[in-house]
Order: sequence, then structure tokens, then C-alpha cells
Amino acid sequence: MLFIRHKNFSGWHWILFSIVLLLNSLSSYAAGLTISLDNPPQSGIVEFQLYDSAKAFSAQSNPLKTVRYSVNGPDVYIIDDLPRGEYALMVYHDENDNKRLDKNFIGIPVEPIGFSNGYAPKAPPSFSRAAFIISENETRHFDVKLYLPLGKRGQLGVGLGMIARTSTYREYNGNVSQFIPVITYIGERLQIFGPQFQYGIAGSGKLRLALAGQYRIGVYQEEDSPLLVGMGNRENTVLAGLAVQAELPGDVNLELGYKFDVLDRTGGGEASLVISKALQFGTLRITPQLGINYLSSEISNYDFGVPDNRAIVARPAYELDSTISIEAGIGLFIEITREWLLLVNMNIEKLSDEVADSPIVGHDSVVKGFAAINYAF
Repeated sequence: MLFIRHKNFSGWHWILFSIVLLLNSLSSYAAGLTISLDNPPQSGIVEFQLYDSAKAFSAQSNPLKTVRYSVNGPDVYIIDDLPRGEYALMVYHDENDNKRLDKNFIGIPVEPIGFSNGYAPKAPPSFSRAAFIISENETRHFDVKLYLPLGKRGQLGVGLGMIARTSTYREYNGNVSQFIPVITYIGERLQIFGPQFQYGIAGSGKLRLALAGQYRIGVYQEEDSPLLVGMGNRENTVLAGLAVQAELPGDVNLELGYKFDVLDRTGGGEASLVISKALQFGTLRITPQLGINYLSSEISNYDFGVPDNRAIVARPAYELDSTISIEAGIGLFIEITREWLLLVNMNIEKLSDEVADSPIVGHDSVVKGFAAINYAF
């Protein structure tokens, strides 16, 4: 650097001027990262994405900084010119050089990825577990190992779950609940989550069409209420049908679907429209949801009606048309460890006036839920 002395500068002026230049030089020196890959790929491009927002990291969109390198490039990759702060790093192998992380039907990466801190989740990644702090003028180094979240044949898990719901029926003694073994499987198109499953038929990313199904627990056992004796037990069954899933602006998810009773135990079918949005807080993911449910007249009568041949003085005959209810709830997902995952889904459903007027119904709302602890292999 060339300094030119001004005739009006005294010795003290030059000392102060030099101090200012030195401080400015130090403050403008930013921090940086160096990254090595433990298992570098043989070809293609590796992209490094740096996040300073838990929301952006959770959605894997809008990184603070993106750097791309050829695999045949340096052994140590550099991200420089970073202000001090908290960050999380994601690396992925862009195998086909299409400048995006390829994902499966429901948005899980199918290209090798890796994170800072040796983090290798089997579930949606948590910013807090990949996060690190860079101080001013500091250079941090990470060794990152790339991996496929679903492996080569998908991800399998086992666990224990419980389906439960309160009863809407008069004089009902107890709740409706059932423990079930929980098997989870996440593949490129097939996903099984305990009592629910889906298979991707068409589309990906923002708009998808899936074959969807679920296990439906019977709503009552006749011996649990004197008013239901003689009505017969309501059987468990399986519903299956089609669902359209869409990702709307603001990371809002919408699903519209219709399922029918494939075992023909209840007859008819049900439709639902559900809107939800996932929010990440550390290792906890909270998903508020709001929905509208439609029950065909066959299911409405199976659950809440009284046929003529079952009518008595205390429960006169009652027939329903198709019914509509409103439902609000919340889903919780907790990454306890890399392998152990906890899922909870709780909803409250407001039944229609037509259902509430049934002679066997004593409450116009029902609380229902599903909880499971699962070990992912």
C-alpha cells in the first residue's frame, strides 16, 4: 500500500490514521469454512449450501450462500467471506448436474447428502443439530460424509403405536383405543406410516397424485353402553382411494382425497380436505392442520344411525344422509436420536348437527389421535 504524506498531517495524525486503517483491515476480514469429503464421489458436481435460518434449512430452500465445485477439483473446499454468526451446512452430490437436489415423491433426497457436525438424520433435518457458530476472523473445518437418506432399497422402521379416540355415544363407558405394531417404510414411491400408507402414481414436488389408504378403527363395542346393546359391534376396516397433494406458497401443504371401504364392512366412503404447515423448533417439528371431512350416508348410518330392526323405546330409528364435519389438530415429530423417532397426531372433530341429533349420540365432538415410537434401521 502506498502512503502519501499530506503537508497538513502531523506525526499524531499519521499515527491515528494508521490505527484506523489497521482496525478497518481487521474488521473487514471475514470468517470462512474449509470442508473435506470423507467419501468423495468419482464424478459430477458437489454443491455446498450454507444456511443461517432454521426455517430455510428445514425447507432446504433459500440458502444464504451456495458454492459449486467439480468433483475433480480441490481436496479441500472453501466457503469464505462469512460474517460471524450461527450456520448449518448441507452438501449434496449433484449427480446429473441439474443444479438442484433431486428428491423422491414426497420430497426426500435421492442424491447423496451430508451435513456439518457429522449429522446424518433419517428424518427431516434439524437446524439445531447441524448448527455451529463462527466467530469473527475464525476459519472452521468440517469433514463431511455423504450418504443416501433412504439407502438403496428404502428406509425400514419398526415400533409400537396406539390409535385412540373419545366416544361420542350416550352412556358410553370408556374410550376407543387399540395398540398396534407400527411398521414404517419410506421408498421412492411407497410410504407406510403405521396405520396409513400411500403410493405415488404421478407427479412429484409441488403437485402429486397418490393411492392412499388407512386402517380405520371401529367406533364402538355394544357392551360398553347399555344404549348400544343389540346394535352390534362396529368393525375395524381398511379404507383406500386417491389423494391429490399440493405444496402451496409459504410452505403450506394441501391434500384432497377420497377413500372407500375396501373390505365392505361399513359400506360407502369418506372424503377429506386438509391444509397444514410444518414448523421446526430445534428437534421438534410441529404441524398445525385444519380439515373438512365428508362421510357418505352408508358410513354415517353405520357409525351414528339406528336401523328400524334395531330400534327400541330408548333409541328410536334414525337415518342420516351424508354428513360433514370440521377437524383441527396438530402433528408432532421428535427426532430423539438418529434412529429413534416419536410421532404424535392429535385432532378434535366437530360433528354435524345431524349427527349430534342421533338418539345414540351424547357429544357433538370427538378427540382422536395416533402416537408411535419408531426405530429406523
